[in-house]
Amino acid sequence: MPIAQADSGNGVILTDWYANPQTPTERVKVSVFILDKDLRADALTVSANRQENRGGAWVDAPLRADTVQKLEEAILERARTIRQSVVAER
Repeated sequence: MPIAQADSGNGVILTDWYANPQTPTERVKVSVFILDKDLRADALTVSANRQENRGGAWVDAPLRADTVQKLEEAILERARTIRQSVVAER
């Protein structure tokens, strides 16, 4: 996903709209707010928006119920992997 804005000081990551080449008639945009340095679910606020292209116009569409939870889990898992590799290098 293309990053539109990232502010490490304030813990904000915003993506631009992203369309998977395999599903070009839908796109998603994600906002992540990191609230704490601890790697736990309540230290993240993730929101996502999905749109579908209908007749040339992008229209808001619902997300699958577990999308935000899966994003949170993926972010936390990646953060843990990075932390472990940093600790191992020391």
